[in-house]
Amino acid sequence: MRGAGTLAIISRGTLHKFGTWSIAIVWVANGLFCKVLNMVPRHEQIVARILGGEYSLILTKAIGFSEIVMAIWVLSGFRSRWCTSLQVFIVLIMNIIEFLLAPDLLQWGRFNLLFALLFIGFVWANEVVFKRRIESEY
Repeated sequence: MRGAGTLAIISRGTLHKFGTWSIAIVWVANGLFCKVLNMVPRHEQIVARILGGEYSLILTKAIGFSEIVMAIWVLSGFRSRWCTSLQVFIVLIMNIIEFLLAPDLLQWGRFNLLFALLFIGFVWANEVVFKRRIESEY
């Protein structure tokens, strides 16, 4: 029998691995599909609203590539605390700016901020709660 506080149904590391892959998939989906491949044109419209329209396409693609790099960093596990902190900061700042300057272009309007906060909570929990639980089991 395992010690108190462990989940007998989920094997060691599974929860953290699932979280890590889920977070990376969010970054790739938003970066590659929504921005680089421009499958969701409103992302460029948001960039145009906030940063101006002249270079919005190239800036949107640059943001998309940066999000793909973030996904790679998440999966690498390199300096994961720094990675987590940067993700929290970026998602929070980006969503506050969008909340203030482009709420009409967001998929769920101002409720996007709520989903961003839920994502931030998941990113934080994956690093601080799920990962710590795994490390303490060894």
